[in-house]
Amino acid sequence: MSSKSAPPPLPEPLAVAVADSHTHLDMQQGTPEEGLAKAAAVGVTTVVQVGCDIPGSRWAAELAAAHESVWAAVALHPNEAPRIVLGDPDDWSGQRRAPGGANALDEALAEIDALAGQERVRAVGETGLDYFRTGPEGVEIQQESFRRHIAIAKRHSKALVIHDREAHEDVLRILEEEGAPERTVFHCYSGDAEMAKTCAERGYYLSFAGNVTFKSAQPLRDALAAAPLELLLVETDAPFLTPAPYRGRPNAPYLIPVTLRAMAGVKGVTEDELAAAVAANTARAFDY
Repeated sequence: MSSKSAPPPLPEPLAVAVADSHTHLDMQQGTPEEGLAKAAAVGVTTVVQVGCDIPGSRWAAELAAAHESVWAAVALHPNEAPRIVLGDPDDWSGQRRAPGGANALDEALAEIDALAGQERVRAVGETGLDYFRTGPEGVEIQQESFRRHIAIAKRHSKALVIHDREAHEDVLRILEEEGAPERTVFHCYSGDAEMAKTCAERGYYLSFAGNVTFKSAQPLRDALAAAPLELLLVETDAPFLTPAPYRGRPNAPYLIPVTLRAMAGVKGVTEDELAAAVAANTARAFDY
């Protein structure tokens, strides 16, 4: 196995246990049980497993039901909704998908609604808007799906987990128009410091991933510096966004300490202070 494909080494364990607020164990190397054990060994004792489509959301709910350290989030990813309606030659699974139309979206959202009612499902997400991978023909579908996910989250009193890529203004606008759920989380926060202040004024949680450690990510670090400690979460979004110095290698929940230590440096607090705040914030955000 080349160094680029090899998993990074285990970091020094955290003294204060934290949660990975957003991960995809179904996309990672090894079994979920192996991933959870490695995470626990370094002080990452809780993870939120996030679904992006119907099979992934079912899997997340089942994993959470089987493991006390796992909570689930269920949703149609912003890029998934146009695939369902319009079809897509490059489905999540790599299979060609024929157009399903509005009825297919209704059926998919009905299943997300049912899954959201489960006790171990603590959030509806990741939902939101992604204008990077979906063309203009998909924007209206994404926005409709986002609005309906917001309604599902509020109906079940669950957190809302937002995917926001190159769509900041529309995401914030739709949250205002629909009325954000009591607990709203911006996963893999990607806005600037001014947007972070807006989110903080509205009480939204900001979850930072490994890309906050990248050399090119000074705007993200500025946003982190501007965000209140009581609204901060940490995540891997694994297997993506592996923190420096391991960028490009496989990510997993056990690498949370690397990102958290970098975040503590930006915030000017000790890692124990940040870990304690993040642990409390995550439990509050996901109501566990």
